[in-house]
Amino acid sequence: MFDDNGSFLLAIFEFFIFCAWFMCLFWLFGDLFRSKDIGGFAKTMWVLFLIILPIVGMLVYLIARGSGMNERALASAAEMQKRQEEYIRSVAAPADAKRSPTEEIASAKSLLDSGAISEADFERLKADALGRAATPVA
Repeated sequence: MFDDNGSFLLAIFEFFIFCAWFMCLFWLFGDLFRSKDIGGFAKTMWVLFLIILPIVGMLVYLIARGSGMNERALASAAEMQKRQEEYIRSVAAPADAKRSPTEEIASAKSLLDSGAISEADFERLKADALGRAATPVA
């Protein structure tokens, strides 16, 4: 397959160029579909241009839209971080946060149904949630 070291090194270089081209192609497609400032028809035209004339298409895309690629990537990362922080805040409520009486009673009922607490404990938790003094169960 390889006659000498030169052809082997050339094959490695060609493989590297192919991988770099493929990586750039995915990077450009990611930027293209992340972009909200162009419509579907323009995205379709860019995709066809990048597929039909890949090298020329990449160069034209980088010249035409390359200046905004960083801003779009940063905006996407900021939006993702904002959504992640909102999710974390919604899931990780502080331990001292007040829950509604309905949530307290539902939680106590699930504990009663699972057998973790007795009927007397359930009544006491329900009374505490409703703000009354616990009455002993006969």
